[in-house]
Amino acid sequence: MTVIDKIALIDLADGRILSTRSHGKDAYYLPGGKREPGETDVQTLVREIAEELGVAVAAGTAVHVGTFEAQAHGQAEGVLVRMTCYSAEYAGTPVASNEIAEVVWLGYADRERVAPVDKIIFDELHQAGSLR
Repeated sequence: MTVIDKIALIDLADGRILSTRSHGKDAYYLPGGKREPGETDVQTLVREIAEELGVAVAAGTAVHVGTFEAQAHGQAEGVLVRMTCYSAEYAGTPVASNEIAEVVWLGYADRERVAPVDKIIFDELHQAGSLR
């Protein structure tokens, strides 16, 4: 079994969550990405969010929210993604950069537009009353 190891940012505001869509993809994902060799979770989070959204994550504010696993979107059956999610403060306004085509704020009604692992996260946040 193959597991894709990803780190993601959970940024909630007014009952909605910050999400991204990469060029050529049809689903939205939480911003973040794959760890480089030797990187910690927080180092990956800081680097990926700077690359994707052009904002500076304050590493000392990162708080682990949860780790979620599901079938990887657009991958062969049995390829899983393990998404370790953090909330964190950041400086700047998120804008699409590099491979990101679109940055949006999604509500629970947008659940069908996100990747399988994000659906699990949406359900959990909705149940907790954080995502409307």
